Amino acid sequence: MPVTGSGRIRIIAGRLRNSRLDVPTRPGLRPTPDRLRETLFNWLAPHITGARCLDLFAGTGALGIEALSRGAAEVVLVERDPALASAIVANLTRLRENASVVARSAADFLVGPARPFDLVFLDPPFELDLWQPTLKLLSGAGWLASNALMYMEYPADRPVSAGPGWGLLRETRVSTVGGSLYRLDSPLG
Repeated sequence: MPVTGSGRIRIIAGRLRNSRLDVPTRPGLRPTPDRLRETLFNWLAPHITGARCLDLFAGTGALGIEALSRGAAEVVLVERDPALASAIVANLTRLRENASVVARSAADFLVGPARPFDLVFLDPPFELDLWQPTLKLLSGAGWLASNALMYMEYPADRPVSAGPGWGLLRETRVSTVGGSLYRLDSPLG
């Protein structure tokens, strides 16, 4: 099914630089602002090449596709909204990129068979307050490579912490959105 996007966002850098992603209108969809994505991927530059990435609550897929553009070896995008998952597939097809798109909730995905990821993007819909339940599931055996990195996005006026076992590396704020990059410092769970 072709995507008839109500908007477009762009990939900032890498081999897909300036490519546009069609974005359908969906309630509560809040793409990561360009400036915040640029800052995040500048932080990740030494770590992204060859990384296995998990984009939970993928939404537009911009974080995962930006990781592909910059050299990630594998990206899994998890999105429960069928229209958004279809739009991600359509964008990947148009861009001739390979990634796995899982049309399930993050919670359902994380109770399935685990495999380790080097980098996790955790950007749930703000109004659902899913950071801590998702962190608990993510911390289960097998999801995180040793020294995994995790990026969390949240309302700037309600910062969220990754909690024990995670070391804060960087944090930033763009308008009403905050973002933090963490490294797994010790085994969890």
